[in-house]
Amino acid sequence: MQYMKPAFRNAASYCHVFCRSLTLNPNPLILVSPFRRPETFHLPSPVSCFSSSMSVPPSSLEKQFDAFRVQLEESGTLRDRIRSVVLEIESSTRLIYATLLLVHQSRPTPELLEKAKSQVNVLKEQYKRLAEILGGSPGQYHRYHGDWKSETQTVVSMLAFMHWLETGSLLEHKEAEDKLGLNSDFGLDVEDYLIGVCFMSNELPRYVVNQVTGGDYDCPRKVLKFLTDLHAAFRMLNLRNDFLRKKFDGMKYDLRKVEEVYYDVKIRGLTPNGESVGDQAIEEQS
Repeated sequence: MQYMKPAFRNAASYCHVFCRSLTLNPNPLILVSPFRRPETFHLPSPVSCFSSSMSVPPSSLEKQFDAFRVQLEESGTLRDRIRSVVLEIESSTRLIYATLLLVHQSRPTPELLEKAKSQVNVLKEQYKRLAEILGGSPGQYHRYHGDWKSETQTVVSMLAFMHWLETGSLLEHKEAEDKLGLNSDFGLDVEDYLIGVCFMSNELPRYVVNQVTGGDYDCPRKVLKFLTDLHAAFRMLNLRNDFLRKKFDGMKYDLRKVEEVYYDVKIRGLTPNGESVGDQAIEEQS
């Protein structure tokens, strides 16, 4: 028993010193022992998952986005210049349309056409300016084409209507380009031309009704012959389900309206001489 008492005293002393070391050292990673110097355990430093070869130097990144900024600013400036000319084209188009509306009121056609032609010359100058603006950016025609596409389709429809009033025939694509002063570098898009022709056909049913009301009973026959040939020509095209296809489908309704007016006039006996050469041609095509 006398040998066990010193052992208990040593154990109690060791526990007292160890507990005191824990109280004085709140960091659990640093252990303080009464018999040796405290040791510190260091965690390994984090390793980046991106190597130095994969990172892009800040200078290269800044240069890239600075080049993007310059390109976007130049594109915005060019687009603003285009839109300013397009607004002028739209204004001239409204004047032509306001003049052609009087055709439906049986006003003298030559007088109205001369007034509308004066605005066509203005349009020619405006398209010339538009071509000069695009000339400074070669190869960018289709990129900015959407900025004047809708206005050009309306212009073509009015030119085609004016041409039909004068000649009774369709305005060809090359003739439309010549009237607007366009060339191979800045030309008339084929789809814009075709859509413009479809727009023109929308005016013909109203024109026929007003002409019959004014006493021109031969007008339905002429318009029906023209629309029948035009509709047959469009059927040669392989049109997809897009905007042009929808406008072509609308031409069928224009043709049907003119047919109704023509047959109504014919049934009422209002045709000048009954059956004519034009009537026989229409019946053969139908």
